[in-house]
Amino acid sequence: MTGTPIANQIRRLRFEHGEMTQQALADACKVTRQTILALEAGRYAPSLELAFRIARVFGVGVEDVFRWEDHR
Repeated sequence: MTGTPIANQIRRLRFEHGEMTQQALADACKVTRQTILALEAGRYAPSLELAFRIARVFGVGVEDVFRWEDHR
């Protein structure tokens, strides 16, 4: 189980967008590469603002990037 119930499609979206690097996504979102790495690994849940920034980079909605996985 990951550290957060928020799963994401960031890695898939990066590769679908010209094999975008973590660093390129981080630069576009004004965060560190380590933040992107932690998000992809499921160890960090993004702020609402960051979730919107990431979705905007890919030209999709927030729910196309992130989903709630409640494992109660």
